[in-house]
Amino acid sequence: MTNEILIALLSFVGTLIGTLGGILAANKLTTFRIERLEEKVNKHNNLIERTYKLEGRVTEIEHDIRDLNNRI
Repeated sequence: MTNEILIALLSFVGTLIGTLGGILAANKLTTFRIERLEEKVNKHNNLIERTYKLEGRVTEIEHDIRDLNNRI
């Protein structure tokens, strides 16, 4: 085997390893960011649900106050 072929094969293997390493690192970072975004979305959705429940309770309280005022 000539030196040129050996150098070409070693270069190919080095490039392949570097490329795969870069892909794996990018995938890991993307997965991490998606998980954090999912956490934020879940917190936001929880806040929306709580706000919706509070609005319902406020409406009930307003009706109760209106009923009390009508009795007086």
